[in-house]
Amino acid sequence: MPARLSTSQAVCALVVAGCIWALPAHVQAASKMAPTPAPAGVNNSDLDASLFYQLLIGELELTASEGSTAVLVMLDAANKTKNEQIYKRATDMALQIRAGSQALSVVQAWRTALPASREAHRYLIQLLVAMNRSSETPEPLRSLIKLTSAAERPGLIASLPRFFERTSDSKAVPEIIEAALKSSVDEPETRTASLVSIGRSWLTAGNNAKALDYAQRAHVQDKSAEGPVLLAVAVLPVVAEAEPVIVGYLQANPRASAIRMIYARALSVSQRHAEALAQVETVTRDEPGQSAPWLTLGALHLELRQPKEATAALKTFIDRVQAAPAPTPPSPDAAAVPAEEEQVVADPDRGLTQAWLMLAQAAELQGDFKGAEDWLSKVQMPQRALEVQVRRASLLARQGRLAEGVELIRSAPAGSEDEARAKVLAEVQLLREARQWAQASAVLSEANQRFVDDPDLLYEQSMMEEKLNNVAEMERLLRRVIALRPDHHHAHNALGFSLADRGLRLPEAKALIEHALQLAPGEPFITDSLGWVEYRMGNQAEAIKQLTRAYQSRPDPEIAAHLGEVLWVSGQRDEARRVLREGTRRDQANDVLRETVTRLKVDL
Repeated sequence: MPARLSTSQAVCALVVAGCIWALPAHVQAASKMAPTPAPAGVNNSDLDASLFYQLLIGELELTASEGSTAVLVMLDAANKTKNEQIYKRATDMALQIRAGSQALSVVQAWRTALPASREAHRYLIQLLVAMNRSSETPEPLRSLIKLTSAAERPGLIASLPRFFERTSDSKAVPEIIEAALKSSVDEPETRTASLVSIGRSWLTAGNNAKALDYAQRAHVQDKSAEGPVLLAVAVLPVVAEAEPVIVGYLQANPRASAIRMIYARALSVSQRHAEALAQVETVTRDEPGQSAPWLTLGALHLELRQPKEATAALKTFIDRVQAAPAPTPPSPDAAAVPAEEEQVVADPDRGLTQAWLMLAQAAELQGDFKGAEDWLSKVQMPQRALEVQVRRASLLARQGRLAEGVELIRSAPAGSEDEARAKVLAEVQLLREARQWAQASAVLSEANQRFVDDPDLLYEQSMMEEKLNNVAEMERLLRRVIALRPDHHHAHNALGFSLADRGLRLPEAKALIEHALQLAPGEPFITDSLGWVEYRMGNQAEAIKQLTRAYQSRPDPEIAAHLGEVLWVSGQRDEARRVLREGTRRDQANDVLRETVTRLKVDL
């Protein structure tokens, strides 16, 4: 075996051989230093032979797996030249060999040599967080803020929580950021951004009440600022008291379409589709030329089982997309645009595929099976192949060809465990719509042996057992879901409603539903359950109050059935007829609604 050349010999060999060396960025940066005066047109460099060889030696030592030595060589060069790029390279070398302590020493030397370097501060903060030393970050954070220009300072302050995205102790972050921003909160120019930043850290730490408190304080400081409103929207699905901040802002800024769309999404997440629809309709009325809101509008109409309106909105979306010029890169303030809308603008093909799939669904709801197939035939994305097969299976089932539909889903390829689960859920959905409860339960029972303790599959099976009136098995499954996922609000609500609907253990049923509502405040179906248990407990006035609130948020046929029944029993017959008539117009085939109208002998 030939003897290994020393590093200096290797460098000489490269130079003598006349090799073309691609200089690293820090070497190029060193070559541009020119502190010594020179004749006009001549740019002398500090990159003399000694420094050049030192930088190359550092690189070769790293290549030769002498990482620690490489870092020391590069750090020495950085200290001699006070060159930021060389300090950065020394730090990156230390990180590359996973020498965290050495990287921290380099960055500290960097910051000492170049105290005005913002990049050195950023590296220092990120290293401290990565090394679980977040408690040491307030001082460099304050220093970084001071080094930042007044114009850029609010933006930096707003972004501070991002430094801690990968910390192992998110609950400690709010106090760290509060300490870093102690003086910034007192400055008028940075007060609002500081309050929002602290609020964001509390949101990440899971303290929604604290997050809302800071959003409200920031909003009071500057009612025109978007930051407090965006924080309030993030809190809204959990804390209903966030709504006044959002509503007040939109009343003062009615053309704030981006904020309105984000608010609409938060409402939709809370199943408040009717209210979300009203917000998106405002955007499409104020800015009809935008394409993405029309897609959202179509989706909301579908959720509300309004296929004609959905079709009109989705066709408008397609027209807008096809008439639009090629997409441009996002603007600097694109962060204020909801992610889904931004993606649709950036990738029109993706948006068109979504529109075609929804148009197929709208056509299916109207019994136009050929039209639905025509829309599905336009979808060419391989990633949506399973979804297309599921829709085609649904079309077959609606035409009385359930077995063919089931086979179509089963024959679809599944490239992953997630796709295999999706196939199971799609088959169950098909069987549920065909009222084949026992067959659906059998499919789920088999799937739950393969996907052990999968909360979604267990929940679906519990719903089938409920349809089969196997109350004990339904409760067992729901209790297992709750044990696996204590925050599964659907499981708490389903168990509470099922008990209430059968007149069983009503105080326990109410407690389950109230807990579900704490997990998902304002969710219409849970509010409906609360109204129903109040009715079962004989509290008609409170029942009407809760059911009306649920129906206004989401005019679903089953909620209409419950509200209509309580109104009818309480003697408000005309209002009951109106609600039941509206529900019937939306879905004449709904079992709960039809049973209610028949049992009460309501003449619509």
